[in-house]
Amino acid sequence: MNRPTWDEYFMEITELVSRRSTCLRRKVGAVIVKDKRILTTGYNGAPKGLPHCLEIGCLREIKKVSSGERQELCRGLHAEQNAIVQAALHGLSIKDSVLYCTTQPCVTCAKMIINSGIKMIIYKEKYPDELARKMLKEAGVVEIHYE
Repeated sequence: MNRPTWDEYFMEITELVSRRSTCLRRKVGAVIVKDKRILTTGYNGAPKGLPHCLEIGCLREIKKVSSGERQELCRGLHAEQNAIVQAALHGLSIKDSVLYCTTQPCVTCAKMIINSGIKMIIYKEKYPDELARKMLKEAGVVEIHYE
């Protein structure tokens, strides 16, 4: 049996976390790690206590909104947002941490990542958001496409 590398280990955990997603379009998981320790996790879904798209349907599907557009028409928070919010809720500093994510962050998540002090993102699937890439690069946040 081969022991997984740290990146393999944390990426496998993001896949497991993504299975909790209540989004009908995309299952995304995120894990924030510092010093090889998991600080928080997050998946995409509606805010705490509110009905999920699994229960009431997807507004973006109904309105035929393309991926990456009109994010304000979504009930859900992104996995990265939920992981960052969990850190704030529990008083955990995520400065200088690493974000593992099943999908490359959008521009909204990129701004939160920059301001929260996350120093590196390791993601699996690419997401078409050039402004997010540009802002992360300008802020010195390292992005690594995990293959």
